[in-house]
Parts: sequence; structure tokens; C-alpha cells
Amino acid sequence: MTSKSPDGPPLRQLVLKIHSRCDLLCDHCYVYQHADQSWRSRPTFIRPETVRAVAARLAEHAGARGLESVSVILHGGEPLLVGPARLRDICAELTRALSPLTALDLRMHTNAVTLNRRHLDVCREFGVRVSVSLDGDRAANDRHRLDRRGRSSHDRVVRGIRLLQEPEYRHLFSGVLCTVDVANDPVAVHDALTELAPPRIDYLLPHSTWDSPPPNPAQATTPYADWLLAVFDRWQQQGRPMPVRTFDSVLSTLRGGPPLTEALGLAPSDLAVIETDGTFEQADWLKTAYAGAPETGYDVFRHGFAEFAAHPGVRARQAGVDGLSDTCRRCPVVRSCGGGLYGHRYSSGNGFDNPSVFCGDLRSLVEGIADRVTDRSFAPAVLGSTRLAWAQLELDRVLLRRAQEHLASEPDWADAWRLLLALDADPESAPRLDEVLAHPYVRTSLQRSLRGPADTARFMSLAAAAALRAGVPATLSWDQPGTRLHLPTWGTYRLDAPGRVEVTVAPDAFRVREGHETAPDAFPAREDRESGRGWVRLDEVPVSARWRPVDRLPVQDGPLVDDADPYRDCYPFPVAPPLECGEFAERMARAYELLGKDAPDRHSDPGAFRPTVLTPLAAGSGLVLGTHGFGALGVAVDVTPEEFARELPRIGRRARLTALRETADLHRPGSPAGALLDRADEELGRGAYEEAAHALTALTLLPESELTATGAVLVARMWSQWTNTREAP
Repeated sequence: MTSKSPDGPPLRQLVLKIHSRCDLLCDHCYVYQHADQSWRSRPTFIRPETVRAVAARLAEHAGARGLESVSVILHGGEPLLVGPARLRDICAELTRALSPLTALDLRMHTNAVTLNRRHLDVCREFGVRVSVSLDGDRAANDRHRLDRRGRSSHDRVVRGIRLLQEPEYRHLFSGVLCTVDVANDPVAVHDALTELAPPRIDYLLPHSTWDSPPPNPAQATTPYADWLLAVFDRWQQQGRPMPVRTFDSVLSTLRGGPPLTEALGLAPSDLAVIETDGTFEQADWLKTAYAGAPETGYDVFRHGFAEFAAHPGVRARQAGVDGLSDTCRRCPVVRSCGGGLYGHRYSSGNGFDNPSVFCGDLRSLVEGIADRVTDRSFAPAVLGSTRLAWAQLELDRVLLRRAQEHLASEPDWADAWRLLLALDADPESAPRLDEVLAHPYVRTSLQRSLRGPADTARFMSLAAAAALRAGVPATLSWDQPGTRLHLPTWGTYRLDAPGRVEVTVAPDAFRVREGHETAPDAFPAREDRESGRGWVRLDEVPVSARWRPVDRLPVQDGPLVDDADPYRDCYPFPVAPPLECGEFAERMARAYELLGKDAPDRHSDPGAFRPTVLTPLAAGSGLVLGTHGFGALGVAVDVTPEEFARELPRIGRRARLTALRETADLHRPGSPAGALLDRADEELGRGAYEEAAHALTALTLLPESELTATGAVLVARMWSQWTNTREAP
């Protein structure tokens, strides 16, 4: 039978059961100790023909859906029991079928009791990343995780982890999974795990339902939240030495990001399970609910992934908030909690249409983390644009210090960092350095370099630009990857070819020498600079044919018109190619004339938004903000002066609110205050005063803990703006 046409979210993760038995007898295991006992009728290990069918079906799905990558998690029972030879055959078949079509991410979940070098050599050959189940120190782990003869498994598991940490295998170690038992000391458990230095820890709630609730020996109100929050506090105290997936997921969703685990959040399920006999199942933790709960009636010999994805049970785990109970949909933390793990919602009387059996714990955990990470101190940046710009500059400085840690090993960077420190230490040059750091696209380059490879050439040119603005003599050399050497806030110099460059800065000019040229003296004589031999004089007209400076609008407080910075591509619309700014600049100058007529007090208004950089965007883009520092504005090349003057105050409000959020907490993360602040700001900006009053009233009625001191001042200022505007003639 062939697969149906693609429909619904694609499946990107496959849990492949390669052995259906286990060498431990954990009393909390959902496979062997709960309602579903179907493991008894499964083949002990997966057969080669089943592996071939699985690989073919998954390749078919990856090709049909154009998937860039798929993850296959080798699971059990205990997957190591297949032995190294069978493990290699399984990995080889999956790699053979899938690698021509997509990136294959192979993983394995194991108890590591029998993990040895032969296993790990196979894992190294195929890049199989290994995560290990361990519940803490010996006492905590052996409360549940004993072998079939009642003996401790702790030392054998730790031995397996130590083997994974040897240099040739360290890159394969994915992390540790720990099932929470509130009878264990949370700090002792966490300390025991962190002593092993795993690359990640994942704390798992014990599989439970309303018919079989989780253990609560002390009869506490929220025992699991209390336990996890104690771990969170310890993790914070340690400086977050490794990711903890449960905590990172909550932190991500509280800030509007994606969930990082299927146990939390509203992301649609993208997971399939295939048993050792080739049958498709839903997530196998559903075995906790009732016998047959994960069954679909499908198998890889007769059905494809598209048919499995269309199964009602699978679709139920892809419905997002619409698939939750009424209680969950009304809950303020639903975006972070997501109703908890689907299986934990089950009751025999109401199926899965319930909140999680851990409902109170999950809400307490999310709110507890939100409270702990909220900075409630007052931020003066809320009081005006000048203070906000200063707070933004301080943020740029923090990001630059973090980028310095990434750049420290680069051979050329030490000279640039010494130059930046010297400029910052001198009261005369420090303000000139600040002018360059405050350029909005410097923020973009800092953010991108912190998320990926650091752009050394960008920060070398930043140091040169700062020295040039300060008029401080300096010489820097570096490898320039392209033929456009851009000095932030100044302009772009055209090179003959990529390669080694040397930039020499003088108080009144700069020179660029390329690798094929003779190295200059440390600092050329003044007569050489004045003679113009290879130098660009910034006050000279016309300037060098190789040099294209950034223009500035000829109006009071005129912004730069930057159409060449390589990091200006941070808008939701395409940037315009470098253009002769004459017509665009004339149109913007006319727009500023209109602004002066419509708002004659704008220049003296401390709260007015004054863009520092305008960047031309493709026609039809309008006026938009991007992901950059405060002050940049994208402007479509066809925006009229009238449209610019009309829209600038509204978009300026959004720019200030966005910048304020980057430098201060206005409310507890995940609070409804966030959306209400957006709504109030937007309605005030467009003059919809009745709607603004509704949003501001809702903000005022929130519990006091929802807003920080900064947020409360912001709401008060919005009320003042509302009152003043309403009372204006």
C-alpha cells in the first residue's frame, strides 16, 4: 500500500525499538510496569527485513516532505542488548537509505549498564549520539533502577558514562535523563549529576495518570514543582553549567520562543514509534494510560508515515491549544505548559480531555521560574529616549565583551581589543567609540556572532572605524573575506580582491593596503598623507574612487542613510541594493520638513523618536523595524514624504517599547501584561483612545506582581499621554 499525499505537519523524529527486553527491572518503567504489556508478544530484537522496511518508509517520507533532516532514536527495552554487530547493521541500513536524501541524526537512549568500547566504536562510525538514564547518586538511583537480581545499577551506569567521556567518544555523549522522585533530595540528585559533567540534563516527571496518580509521600500541594524549583535554584547558583531541557524550555516559552521538549509547550508532535515487529505506535509513554493506548493498527510493511500521521491519535497531539481541555485553555501559563505530556492527562472517565495530573505542579513550576528570572529593579531607561539610548549602549558594551571571549583566540584580534580598550579609557576618545558602538547594525553583527562563528573582519573594521572617528593614529591588519571593506558609520572601501589588508588611521585620513602591496612604515609622515599617496582624506571632495562614504541627511539631527552595511539585512523585507542616494535623500529631507511643520516641538521633546540610521528597502515595504539596535529604520524606496511623516510617530513608539524590553523587564515573563502593553502602545500611536483606555485599564487591574517597577512607571506614563492627548484642544 502506498503512502497518502503529504498532509499536516511532517514527522521528523522516529523512536525505533531495536530490542524489546531490558537488563534492569526499574519499577517506574512505562514499558514493563504499567497497563500495557504488549512487549510480551513482540520479537526480542528487530529483524533485518524490518529495519530495511523502516528505512525505506522513512526515506520515502523525507523525500515527499523535503525534510532537511530526520532524527532516529534507537530505543528499547535496552538497545545495547542487540550487540555491537546488529547495532552496526541497523545503523548502516538507516544511513544507506536516508543519507542520500536528508541529514540523518542518529541517537540512542540507553541505561549504559553494558556499554563498552565495541558499542561506542559503532556509534563513532555512524555519529550516534548517546543519552543515558541515571536518577542521581547511588541512593536516589537505586530506589527504582535495580537489575533483575535486585542489585544496584549505579556503578555500572557511571562506568558507562566515564567511558563516554573519554576523548575519542566525548562528542557522542548527548546527556543524562533523570526521572524525578520527590522522596530523593533534589540538590543531592542534581549535584551528583553535575559532577559527571553531562552536556545536558533532562528531568522527567514520572509517568502517571488521573487513574494512577504520581507518588506524593508528604501530601504536599505541589511536590514536583517544589522539587524542580529547588534544582533550578541550585542550577542558577552554579551559573547554569549545562543546559537543563525542562528549565530551558520554560525560559524559552516565557520569552515567546519555542518549547524544547514534547512534555511542555504547544508545538505539534512530530514523533512516530516503531516497535521491533514493525508496527507503528503513537508515543509509547501512552502505555501508561491503558492496554493498547498507543496502537494504530499500522505497520511499515503495509503503511507509510503519511498514513500514520493521519491517525486520529497522532492528530490529537498536533492540535495545539485547541486540543486542550477548557481548564488548560483558560490557564495563564498554557503557552509554557501546553497541558503537559499528553499521556498524563488520561482518566478512564474522560479520556484525555483533562488537564495534566501534574497540573498544579506545572503551573507552580512555570510561575516559580518566571518569578526567579524577573528583574524587578527600576530602569531609568523608561523615563526618556536619552536614557534609553544610554541603556542600549550599555547593552552593546556587554555584547562586545561577550564577543571578545569568542574572538580572543583569533591571531589579529588582540591588537584591535587593545585599541578599543585604549579608546574607552580616554575621556576624549570614549564618546567617539560610543558613536560607533551605538550604530544599530553593530548590534546585529554582535548578535549574529554570538549565535554562530564570530565575524573577525567585522570587529577589526569596527576598531578601525572607532579610531578614525576619535582621530587616534592606529594600524590594524586582518584577513578580509570580501572585496568590500565596510567601516561602520563611515562607508565602504573597494578592494582589488579578498585577502590580507592593513588599515592605517591618521587624525585626518586613513589608508588601506592590500596583501600584494609593500608593507608601509609604522606611521607615514604627514607630508605623505598630505600628498595623497594611497590615502583617503575624509574632508576631500571628490574622495577616492575606491571610497564610498555613508551619507547624512542635511537636516537638524539628520540620520545617516546607510545602504551598504553588510549587516543591514535585518528587516522582514529585502534591503535595496546600494544606490545613489540623491532622490531617496531628497525625499527623506522633504519628509523631515513636514515633520518640523507638524510637530515643531519635536526637537525639544525628550521622548521623541529620532532615527539615527535610515536604510532603503525594496519598494512596497513601507516603514519597518528590524532586529537591530535602537535607532535604525527601514524605509521603502517608494515611501512618500507624507507617508514617512505620518507613520514615524507610530513606529517610533514601537521602537521605544522594543528597545526598552531589550534593556529592562517590564513584567513577569509570560504575563498577559506583555500583550496588553503592546495593545496600549499601538492604540495610543494610532489615536484609538477608547481602545487604549481598555488596555491600560486591564493593565492597571492586573495583580501587582505581574508588572515590575519599570513596567508600572511605563503604564503610568501611558496614562499621562492618554490624558494629555485627550485634553489637548
